[in-house]
Amino acid sequence: MRDEFRVTHATSSASSRLGLGLFRSAGRSGWRIAALVVVLTLSLVFVVPQAYAAVTAETQFILNSFSFLVWGALVMWMCAGFTMLEAGSVRTKNASVICLKNIGLYSIAGLTYYLVGYNLMYVDVVSWVGSFAHPYSTTGDEIALLGGDESVTEAVVESGYSTMSDWFFQMVFVATTASIVSGTLAERVKLWSFFVFIALLTAFIYPVIGSWTWGGGWLSQMGFQDFAGSTIVHSTGGWAALAGAMIVGARKGKFREDGSVKTTAPSNVPAVTLGVFILWLGWFGFNGGSQLALSGAIDAVALSNILANTNLAAAAGVLAAISLSRPIMGRVDLVTSLNGAIAGLVAITAGPDIVDHYFAVIIGAIGGAIVVLGVKLLEMVKVDDVVGAVPAHLFAGVWGTLAVCIAAGGDPAVQIIGILAIGAFVFGTSFLSWYIIDKLLGARIPPAHEELGQDAAELGIESYPEFVLMPETDD
Repeated sequence: MRDEFRVTHATSSASSRLGLGLFRSAGRSGWRIAALVVVLTLSLVFVVPQAYAAVTAETQFILNSFSFLVWGALVMWMCAGFTMLEAGSVRTKNASVICLKNIGLYSIAGLTYYLVGYNLMYVDVVSWVGSFAHPYSTTGDEIALLGGDESVTEAVVESGYSTMSDWFFQMVFVATTASIVSGTLAERVKLWSFFVFIALLTAFIYPVIGSWTWGGGWLSQMGFQDFAGSTIVHSTGGWAALAGAMIVGARKGKFREDGSVKTTAPSNVPAVTLGVFILWLGWFGFNGGSQLALSGAIDAVALSNILANTNLAAAAGVLAAISLSRPIMGRVDLVTSLNGAIAGLVAITAGPDIVDHYFAVIIGAIGGAIVVLGVKLLEMVKVDDVVGAVPAHLFAGVWGTLAVCIAAGGDPAVQIIGILAIGAFVFGTSFLSWYIIDKLLGARIPPAHEELGQDAAELGIESYPEFVLMPETDD
């Protein structure tokens, strides 16, 4: 780019010298003055716009790349939110394992998506899946530019953003999907069995359905709409978590023989609440970054609408969950009310770019209602979901994907096909994966470890060593 500016400057200087020469030799001759005007006009018409265009292209490249990195960092911060939410929701004897699971799954997602996942999702996708030749990496032109070869600047800028800024932004999404599974299976899934499944989810399952949609595959070609991933990210995580919960089973004593449900109170309510607020904040990067550009006024307006709608939906989800929890659960349930925010966020994620903001309120409120009903439904069918992730991410995700038909012009038939196809694939492959893991490694911790707690049994530490753990009862 600097070479372009040198050429432009040289051309401009030459034009100026030519005009000055004409002026000096012209005296007061009118036709020579006219010639000077023509030369200067041609310089303004052809030279200045070229220089301006060059500046604009590189500036857009910088802004787009920087936005991917900043939005991605905000989405990565959601992993901290999931960690706080889960660690506060489980009993104190299992909090340390939750922390290890969450930093472990983020690390696994980063490596598998680099080695395999991104290629399958985005590289040479025709209809069903991409290709894999080698790990996705910085382009040759970008490497040359870093080495000082400025002649490749134009080729680098033409892509619109730096290669690895896009990879980073996409990677943190798959880590979010993996985090959903962690909370559902808390307090009874084996650590290494969980890590094996996360590797399969992030390397294969998620990238395949991503190639169908965001990668330009068959669902994308049909017109399936999912702006930031109500189904692609959140329902995928929900289906995987549901399959795992069915294989691993419920916690000891969760469902009594008389059909009643044992309520397990959160061990740290402030941590759960803080986790939800962190997720709410991170969601601005999740939905805002999915605009995939920050290069002009139209992107600035779109981003403003997306963030406003995201906030409106979350707020409506909270109030809907608070209002419904008393008549349905017999009390104002704090954890379910907090999940109302997550459900509202999940629901709006498929279409946060809508311009009719009242739709965001409606979509979020229905999402909040769904999570309350969903928690009761899982209890009725005896599926143990420690943090309510399946109702908040799977059920609300399905609703949000359908809501696109109402608020953003989606085709109902295509949206339903997408929901069913993705659900069948993710649940089927996840169930099979969990089944094989259970047969080979064992998916569930031994009863003695569950009684003692995973922190002491698997890690040899306690999250709160100053507290005395009391024996569990079935009351």
